[in-house]
Amino acid sequence: MKSGLRLAVLLVLLLVIPGFFTGALAQSFVQNIGEGTVNWTKGVIQGKGIGAPPEKFYGKPNARPMAIRAAKIVALRNILETVNGVRIDSNTVVKDFAVQSDMIRSQVEGMVRGAREVNVEYLSDGTVEVIMEISMFGSFSQLLLPETVMDVPAETPGAEPGAAPSSDVLTGLVVDARGLGVRPAMAPKVLDETGQEVYGSAFVSREFAVQQGMSGYAKDLGSAKQNQRVTANPLVVKGLRVEGPGQCDIVISNTDAVRLRNSSADLSFLEKCRVMIVVD
Repeated sequence: MKSGLRLAVLLVLLLVIPGFFTGALAQSFVQNIGEGTVNWTKGVIQGKGIGAPPEKFYGKPNARPMAIRAAKIVALRNILETVNGVRIDSNTVVKDFAVQSDMIRSQVEGMVRGAREVNVEYLSDGTVEVIMEISMFGSFSQLLLPETVMDVPAETPGAEPGAAPSSDVLTGLVVDARGLGVRPAMAPKVLDETGQEVYGSAFVSREFAVQQGMSGYAKDLGSAKQNQRVTANPLVVKGLRVEGPGQCDIVISNTDAVRLRNSSADLSFLEKCRVMIVVD
């Protein structure tokens, strides 16, 4: 009887646990660019490569290492292609910077060559599949974030004249941009209905932007509100539409913009990039 109960519990766990991990993965906002992916939730860029040894080496001891090397070359090529398509802001992608500057192109290529191996799978036909990735934070962000993201943050706007500041202490900003077709970027903007910037590169400390990105992205409002980046009391606003050639900048209502500007004496959570954007 007890063994039957244990078997039933085990079967339930086998059914539930994979679904849990699949659901968690589904909450990540992953963008496909070329043959690679950008996980904007985790801040990583991945490329996959499949390699095989030359036919004359099949069955020999060095066949597998040769297949791995071939797969890594393909994976790195795919990461570079993906990196070049990453949007920095509404007007610029990484490739634009690389074309304008040999130094930037060289440094980007160097970061890609330093990608780390995250998975190796040996396939039944003798080929090898390798997944490699680089982080979008640290040196990547330091190199590519706009110069307007300053080491010393610009002064943020104060409260609207005549408006009483809220007694609530906000810990972050969550922008619900679902249904707007927002495209992710390293340096997005939040605007009011008159086009005035409510959040953008002039509001943040470069130190924080380099460490964790200017904003996080999520596919679920609940997950965004519970994200450690913005908890425990974020202001949640609804996006009205997108702006800019790259469709990366989000317009919110003037009412919400005033709420944001008046909700904190210094808006230090914006300086620390405590912003989440919810997308489809």
